[in-house]
Formats: sequence, C-alpha cells, structure tokens
Amino acid sequence: MDEGGALVARLRDCLDPVDGPDLQPRQGDGFLDGKAPPPSPEFAGVEIRTAAVIAPLILHDGPPRLLLTERASHLPRHAGQISFPGGRIDPGGETAAEAAVRELEEEVGIARAHVELVGRFDSYATVTGYHVTPFVGVIRPGYTLRPDPGEVADVFETPFDFLMDPANHQRHSREWQGHVRHYYAMPWNERYIWGATAGMLKSLHDRLYG
Repeated sequence: MDEGGALVARLRDCLDPVDGPDLQPRQGDGFLDGKAPPPSPEFAGVEIRTAAVIAPLILHDGPPRLLLTERASHLPRHAGQISFPGGRIDPGGETAAEAAVRELEEEVGIARAHVELVGRFDSYATVTGYHVTPFVGVIRPGYTLRPDPGEVADVFETPFDFLMDPANHQRHSREWQGHVRHYYAMPWNERYIWGATAGMLKSLHDRLYG
C-alpha cells in the first residue's frame, strides 16, 4: 500500500463515521486555559451556532498535504486568519457533512464531485460561540481552484507531516478582552496557523497518533 492509501486507511480506522451523531464539543478555545467548552458558565449568554469545516487532504502529485485558506481581511470575524474551508450549517435541515462540502465549493471552488469525506473528528467550540464539526475529505485531481474574494484572500497547501509533527504544536498566548488566552500555533513559512484551526489540527493528530 502506498503512503496515501495507508494514510486514508488510518483515517477511516481512527475517525468517527461521516454520518454519525453530532456530539458536544470536547475541544475548544478555552481548553488550554482549563475552561470547558459550551454549554458552560464561561459562555453564559453566548448564542451557540453550528458550523462545519473540512480538512481537504491532497494525495496526488506528491506527499500528503492539507489545503488551507487565508480569510479575507474585511470579514467581521477572524479576518485574515488561517482556516479550513467551512461555515455555518443551514438550519433548514442541512447536515454537517453537507455543509462542509457545500462550503468547500463556495469558498474555493472545489466541486463535491472532487471530494470524498472519510471521517469526522472531535467537534470544537470557539470563543465566538461556534460549535464546529470538522471532517477530513480526500480531494480528487481534476479540480480548478476558484477562491471567493468575498471570503478568501488566499489558498495554499501545507505538508501533512509538518502539521502532524508534535514538535510543531507550539503553545502561544496573548491578551484578549482583558484575559491572557493560551492556544496552539503551528507557524509554517510565512503563515501563522493558530487558534481554532491549530486546535483542530492538534485534535486530528491526537486521533491518529495519540
């Protein structure tokens, strides 16, 4: 079995089923500060909104990579941050998996015909009130990237091995709303991967290799 095939087999073995039940977040922005994710007293009065993201795994034309985006600078939340493609789940009956695939196409132009979801990992709670369900999806060749300038400033690939290497799972901190917040960061080249995205990557690592 080649490297890509072995990785997909491991993902299928270690991750939750794509269509499994949605669970309360076990990880979140306050995890390194000893705070529980919502619903918890720290999040009193915060409206909880459901969202889904996809970690797009590229296995063709070289070693495994994950595709990440840089959010547009004019967005009201998380502007300029590195993120997975994703967004809010349509309350009209859309599943988390459907939302993740739809957002991938809307944000970067990869049509659903070019993605195969292989599993779901631990949901993540953001301090801004989002309950995020993350998926891993293998991206089939033949797509054309068409980033939506209203949401995405840039799209780039990062080596999977780098993101899964514990030596690169740094712990950083900064002051936010009068409190010191601790979070994971994985600086790569000129990119500063941090916060929820780095937290979900750490969670993915723990599922596969922890």
